[in-house]
Amino acid sequence: MDRINIGILSLLQHDCTLSVADIGEKVGLSTSACHRRIRQLEDDGLIRSYSANLSREALGLRMEVFVEVTLDSQSEALLDGFEQAVRNCRDIIECHLMAGDADYLLRVAAADPHAYEKLHRKTLASLPGVARLKSNFVLKTVSEYSGYPLN
Repeated sequence: MDRINIGILSLLQHDCTLSVADIGEKVGLSTSACHRRIRQLEDDGLIRSYSANLSREALGLRMEVFVEVTLDSQSEALLDGFEQAVRNCRDIIECHLMAGDADYLLRVAAADPHAYEKLHRKTLASLPGVARLKSNFVLKTVSEYSGYPLN
């Protein structure tokens, strides 16, 4: 990956609304050459999608919670069933299979403690194979994801 591709990825990662002409100007390429590079980065799988970074608070979701999930079995069928159920649950923002004490780490958001309790009881506790849930409430976000480091 050369410095131009790194520049393109950096710009898109921080503001995907930039026009191809603006990106090309910033990295020293013509609009058509920049467009070809972006298409190649997409084809190569470096750019998976484009999205807007929404404000959780402005959406009324004042609570963010990381939930450690321990399953009652490690069978492939149970892991597959749990992961499929998570994919079908819009309330779960992220899900990571973990090494360590918990099997999975979920990230969820809720409007308030009552809404989280409802999510915990009705959704999280009813996921396939759940033996234990441990909720970790975010008090303050010190550093948010703002993109992957590019060298």
